[in-house]
Amino acid sequence: MVSLWGSKNGEERQHENDDGDEEDHRQQSRQSREADERTRLLPPHNDGYLDPDDPAVSPYNLFSVRAIRFVNVLFLVISFLWWVLLLVSIFVSPPSMHSRGSGFFDFSFTTLTVGNLLIGLLFFSTPSKAMEISSLVIAAFLLLDMIIVLAVQRLRSEEGWVGIASVIWATAMALYNVMSDRVVAWGKKEEEERLTGRRESRRTLREWCAVLTATIIMVVMIIITILLTATLILRSRDASLKPPGDRYFVDGDKYKLHLACVGNVTYGAHGKRRPTVLVEAGEYPFEDTMDDWIYGSYKNGTINRYCYYDRPGFAWSDNAPSPHSAGMTSDALSEALAKAGEEGPWVLVSAGVGSVYSRIFSSRHVRDVHGLFLIDGLHEDLLHRIGSPSRGFILWARGVISPLGYDRLLGLILKGRTREDRVYGRSSYQAGKFIKAKLQESLVANSLTKNEVSQARNIQTPNTPLVVVSSGIEVRKDNEWERKQEDLTRITDNLLSWDVVNKAPHRVWLTLEGRTILEKRLGELVRAK
Repeated sequence: MVSLWGSKNGEERQHENDDGDEEDHRQQSRQSREADERTRLLPPHNDGYLDPDDPAVSPYNLFSVRAIRFVNVLFLVISFLWWVLLLVSIFVSPPSMHSRGSGFFDFSFTTLTVGNLLIGLLFFSTPSKAMEISSLVIAAFLLLDMIIVLAVQRLRSEEGWVGIASVIWATAMALYNVMSDRVVAWGKKEEEERLTGRRESRRTLREWCAVLTATIIMVVMIIITILLTATLILRSRDASLKPPGDRYFVDGDKYKLHLACVGNVTYGAHGKRRPTVLVEAGEYPFEDTMDDWIYGSYKNGTINRYCYYDRPGFAWSDNAPSPHSAGMTSDALSEALAKAGEEGPWVLVSAGVGSVYSRIFSSRHVRDVHGLFLIDGLHEDLLHRIGSPSRGFILWARGVISPLGYDRLLGLILKGRTREDRVYGRSSYQAGKFIKAKLQESLVANSLTKNEVSQARNIQTPNTPLVVVSSGIEVRKDNEWERKQEDLTRITDNLLSWDVVNKAPHRVWLTLEGRTILEKRLGELVRAK
């Protein structure tokens, strides 16, 4: 007898087997089908919302966010091209792009802009409150920088339209970064609420690492921006220091040269105008090096009148366009003297590398030069020492970081350096203008400048009175320097004297013996016939 229950159980088992076969078939079908962009990576929630970790939950779903990112890339490309142009202009000034300042400030502002936009692009999809606040701080300091540059007339003229455009662009891009971060944060919230049903408050480890990295970089950029602002404040303070002479536009009104004269024009017994001493400083500004002993000679009656100037980039003079050689400086000096109404005859007094400039000036004013006085002068065959590529690179690197002004700020805080120290004194070598001038000098020292001084030697009239005073210390420690000092005594046929001051350094006037000999020889040269 067949049990009714047994028959029913058999049917159920058969039905279960059929269901299992169908499920196996569906699984095999799903496994055999390849995944595509529509394949769900995570199983759907029962409530119909996506998992917060689903890649579909992204602010990039919004057109406004994608548009912001595209504009960010566009601004980054524009800023990078401007950065390249400013980098080139340090070495070769494009037409209408010369700034009378160093050119390192506009380069720094643009570098900051590129960095700001790049950080915003790299961490675009992970906005954070820390990055937003950091961007706001940077924007605030850059806005202050823009106000300082526009408000201070001297800074405005030195930076020119290039520097002004760079700081305005940097400020605008910093504000744009703030706006971009807020838009992405809004888009992320909107998409999370739409696709997951709530705003996601947690972050993945990768997101936390991105936020931490971005915050650290932004803090560094804030410090850089603060240093830039502090240096601009120092520059605005230094700009209030009045020059002892006047500043004259030269080279087609591209920049100004500072020229000053002390004493009155005097005449001899037969109405002949007595020579004016024209001083060319050495490696550093005249006001901090040669001024003391030249002024002492004037007060002692050794000389009746003297004039001096600051080479482009030194003290109160603006920077010249690049490239710039010693001959170009001599031409600028000639133009400034003409505008000031100054006339010869001249006794040219120079020291160190300044002797190169004086010799070129003498060859171009042979009728007006009464005598040459070289104080431990640099020979043209040794110009390679200041024109080496390694020295040029170091000067460029120093120039790039000079807008940070950390050395000047430390000098002010720890050593009490004054604006006189920073403009022409012992801290003047830290200024971007001075570094730019030295970089320009180095770039063409062994090419353009060497050719100009070699030509000057051939042009120089042989009967011009000549005095050479050399440093005993430099002569003893460098045989080549000694040979070249001796060769300088032969640039004319009218050598009045050659003195080697035994214990004197390169700046011969720093010793009493050196100062005594210098004043004595200067008086003899002025009175020479």
